[in-house]
Amino acid sequence: MGTQAIIFGLLFVGVVLIVEGIYLVMFGKSIKLNSRVNRRLALMEQGKAQEEVFEALRKERDQHLKGLKLPIMSILSHKAQQANIAFSPTMLFGVMILVAALAFGGLTYFTTTGLVLRVILAILIGGGGVYFWLNGKAKKRMALFEEQLPDAVDLIVRSLRVGHPFANAINIVSEEMPDPIGSEFGMIVDETAYGADVASALQNMADRIDVPDLRFLTVAVGIQAKAGGNLAEVLDGLSKVIRARFKLFRRVGAITAEAKWSGMFLSAFPLGALAMVQITNPTYYDAVKPTEYYVPAAIAVFSMLAVNFFVMRAMVNIKV
Repeated sequence: MGTQAIIFGLLFVGVVLIVEGIYLVMFGKSIKLNSRVNRRLALMEQGKAQEEVFEALRKERDQHLKGLKLPIMSILSHKAQQANIAFSPTMLFGVMILVAALAFGGLTYFTTTGLVLRVILAILIGGGGVYFWLNGKAKKRMALFEEQLPDAVDLIVRSLRVGHPFANAINIVSEEMPDPIGSEFGMIVDETAYGADVASALQNMADRIDVPDLRFLTVAVGIQAKAGGNLAEVLDGLSKVIRARFKLFRRVGAITAEAKWSGMFLSAFPLGALAMVQITNPTYYDAVKPTEYYVPAAIAVFSMLAVNFFVMRAMVNIKV
């Protein structure tokens, strides 16, 4: 049982690496464009018209909207939209089938589990691996967007104070900031150029990206558009609040870092010890496996390990 659990874990890690490898092979060149000022400007530098670039980026942005209405695919589609993954929904579903098939082959070759259990585990490993990969991409992109937002707001404030209208200030952000915020604000510029309202375009971006600080910006712009006022002063105060919150988050993260790593070590150590026992002495548990207490004891141990993981995580997950 311990050996099979190790194999299941290795298969899951392998699935995540396979998905990343497929993505790099298919879209590696496109991803490299993100290392430049931003992808939108890079496409324009290739000689493509603004309308052509806008349609290409909007297609990538909105291609997962239909999946949000499906019960199972909605979770993956939401993460894919946040991560701005180049995989289309069809390709993403195909990757899930491929890695599930590979997981089924690995379970068939390396384990002795029954057919029905192998199918269930293959689906769980394939779907879970793709979700884990998407979630990591989405978190990384959202964290980078949140880190760039104060600089973008400061740039908008400086532009407003020298006399630029708000739409032009958004355009300056799209030209001066790198991805992901550069291309996202560039999409707002393109949408307003074709008749959309700036406040509505900002609201749609806030709903899609789901960053709290961006919602503050959207609310401030919406209130100013209806009630008037000095938008530069409002956004200047918002920038200071965002930076203060970000500084607080970093401080809390630094304070709780030792506790988090301790919790991770305490949670991973029993599994690592079990893996080493299985590798160095595979027959260590053979004497107790035939007894009636083996399976209940194993279930109890793994249940307590799971409870330990969630308790340790709750202790260091400080909300601010």
